[in-house]
Amino acid sequence: MSSTVVRGKGQITIPSDIRRAAGLEEGDLVEVELTADGILLRPFKVIDATQAWFWDPSWQAGEREAEADARAGRSRVFATPDEFVASLDA
Repeated sequence: MSSTVVRGKGQITIPSDIRRAAGLEEGDLVEVELTADGILLRPFKVIDATQAWFWDPSWQAGEREAEADARAGRSRVFATPDEFVASLDA
């Protein structure tokens, strides 16, 4: 457990070990919620609208499947684009 001090204007410093574990970097947004147990701080990541497709659940499922295939050796590297196209035609 870590502790910190509330400073002027309600500012606090989140301890570095907590920031690292949460993946927080300078400038990141943090949601603040009052709960029955106290104050909850939650990283709030904003996704650029031009990149939102990548974070779609179905796209992420495909990414996980592709990574699993690569780890299991179920992938192939082609030396040239023509070699790749020829494999599609075969």
